[in-house]
Amino acid sequence: MDSTIPDPIAQSEAWMAEATAAEPNDPNAVCLATSTPEGRPSARMVLLKGVERAPHPGGFVFYTNLESRKGEELLANPQAALCFHWKSLRRSIRVEGAVERVMEAEADAYYATRPRGSRIGAWASRQSRPLEGRFALERAVAEYTVKFGIGEIPRPEFWSGFRVVPARIEFWRDMPFRLHDRQVFHREGASWRLEALYP
Repeated sequence: MDSTIPDPIAQSEAWMAEATAAEPNDPNAVCLATSTPEGRPSARMVLLKGVERAPHPGGFVFYTNLESRKGEELLANPQAALCFHWKSLRRSIRVEGAVERVMEAEADAYYATRPRGSRIGAWASRQSRPLEGRFALERAVAEYTVKFGIGEIPRPEFWSGFRVVPARIEFWRDMPFRLHDRQVFHREGASWRLEALYP
């Protein structure tokens, strides 16, 4: 790890920039783990849409259908873990922390940047719920395409974003003989405490 960057948010940005240059597909893909209030876990891949500092306490942002399984679990139990893995760089970042909803204005601003087809898809997909057949999805896409025509496509109320506010960030680098380099940051108030871990 670059010891000249003591801030784990800055270190995350630096590694993600390198991944963007090196990874052929979706360098911002990350495994998101959530759980129910009873502790039943689930994990899936999402695309990270931002690493933030001020005015927020710092966080990792992604967007989703709030009525999806992950959306419902995050609303009921606002804790999550993220795991990035870049095979070409032999690096990984693990993030754990509390989750908060992004502001409505933030969700609106990001939604407006999405391709038109993706905005229609947000309306058409009843994410995580049973699909009786591919045609049902294609029909819903066609219906919303007609409904919105060439006009503006507003953000659905059930579609928004979450921010994982990290309490712990671990950086992992592959090393020979599986003697990997592991450095973990623990949030302590407004600062971070760094420690090394055995591989």
